[in-house]
Amino acid sequence: MTNHRVRLPAEWEPQDAIQLTWPHAGTDWKPILNEIIPVYEALVTLLTGAGKVVITAPPKNIQVLSQRLIELGATEETLQIFPVESNDTWVRDYGPVTVETSRGLCLLDYQFNAWGNKHPCQLDNAFTSALVELGAYPGASIEKRTLVLEGGSIETDGNGTLLTTAQCLLNPNRNPSLGRTEIEQQLCEDLGVKKINWLQHGALQGDDTDSHIDTLARLCPNNVIAYQACDDETDSHFRELQLMASELQDMTSADGSGYHLIPLPWPSAKYDKTGQRLPATYANFLVFNHLVIVPTYRDTQDGEALAQLAKAFPGYQIEGLDCLPVIQQHGSLHCITMQLPKGTLNAH
Repeated sequence: MTNHRVRLPAEWEPQDAIQLTWPHAGTDWKPILNEIIPVYEALVTLLTGAGKVVITAPPKNIQVLSQRLIELGATEETLQIFPVESNDTWVRDYGPVTVETSRGLCLLDYQFNAWGNKHPCQLDNAFTSALVELGAYPGASIEKRTLVLEGGSIETDGNGTLLTTAQCLLNPNRNPSLGRTEIEQQLCEDLGVKKINWLQHGALQGDDTDSHIDTLARLCPNNVIAYQACDDETDSHFRELQLMASELQDMTSADGSGYHLIPLPWPSAKYDKTGQRLPATYANFLVFNHLVIVPTYRDTQDGEALAQLAKAFPGYQIEGLDCLPVIQQHGSLHCITMQLPKGTLNAH
């Protein structure tokens, strides 16, 4: 694919569906399935008000899951469930990255190595191919890639700008034989981007992705960036997130415009049962057609986070979703979802 004939759409452009991998006993969710499943059920209820939901689950769970979601108000029109096994549920990182090309939509199936070989991932890496074989994406072709890349590590405005972090994309645990120039070249070719903005700073404790951009700073319509701020000078994140904010201040988009920055409030520290700090971030929100779903953490800052994102997405429906159970496994709302742009589910 050549650069001028391909484009990675922004997340706020029209979408056919949001894709989810359902939590099951074969995943790390096993100890808290009774806490995490209600979050997914509430998420599906919100999503089906704005479009379709594509869900994968182990074959043996399909029937019960389908009945349950229809009881909760989903319909056969808004719900598609496919029997696909997975190691885990972070579909943002192993699901397809869908681009527009002159030949129609194309699913880019990147290599997934579980964030630098941290966990088993054979099933997750074969996931998109398995769904293509089941006819899940009738409106798109598929191209396999040798590059290791996770969807949570890149942000686009749909107009040629990509935002990412050096800590993740240049990490030797991803593509050790490639330097920054080669990675930039491949991303520009694959995604049709003209400018890549690299953040050097910003990291959340408990985030095992090596600083995915979707936990830190997000591109929004009209040259806005909503970013996770930290105003607590006593917090270990303070300096890194201050440095990140000043980097964002200096960035420009592919057309040379500067950004309007919207800081997201800093939630109080959240910990798991072992005392490990968890990556509670409001930057990990999800955009689905007219809807913006914001992760909340039973925190005094939740309301402020919704208010700030209402500024970033004027005219959108802004909803909070309790994601305290989700961060127990070190990710949040955006990480458990993947968008399928308009046309992906339309048979030719």
